[in-house]
Amino acid sequence: MPRKFFRKFLPSHESVRNHRYIARFGPWLQHHNLWHLHRRSVAGGIAVGLFAGLVPGSNPVQFTVAALLAIAFRVNLPLAAVVTLYSNPFTIVPLYIVAFKLGQFVLFESGGSQLPELAFSLEGKGFGEWIPSALHWLASVGKPLAVGLPVLALLLALIGYFATDWAWRIYVRCAWQRRRKKRAQREGKS
Repeated sequence: MPRKFFRKFLPSHESVRNHRYIARFGPWLQHHNLWHLHRRSVAGGIAVGLFAGLVPGSNPVQFTVAALLAIAFRVNLPLAAVVTLYSNPFTIVPLYIVAFKLGQFVLFESGGSQLPELAFSLEGKGFGEWIPSALHWLASVGKPLAVGLPVLALLLALIGYFATDWAWRIYVRCAWQRRRKKRAQREGKS
């Protein structure tokens, strides 16, 4: 893939090893797969980032989960952290709706095709009346969402891994074919 392009932005293995903060963690952050770009490391980093992107919480939580999973599975750490950004304020609502519907499907619930509506009619009511209504809504959404989020995260991770692996193989195959054609053209001119 475009390895040469990304090498400009990624640190060398030696600079990572000698960095004062990373050196404290010893061999955990010095494994070569955490920083190098090759097919399995990149595909694994994308899969880890897609999985960690659906962990409830904001970006620091997702970055931390992505980093820990990247270290555990020895895949590209910077890529895993960056990929978590696919879940952002613009995409999180559709992702959670898909996770909710997937959770309903997995649990064999037919509670309608939409999320239960939050009682917005309590707009003029006091805080004491709003809290029980919101808690009831969360309880009705909770189980399908709690099941749907990990299932969706696993599905996205698997799709991301195999799509990246497949795209990398196709790119390499096409590059080999281009080199063969250039070589054949040069030999034909000689």
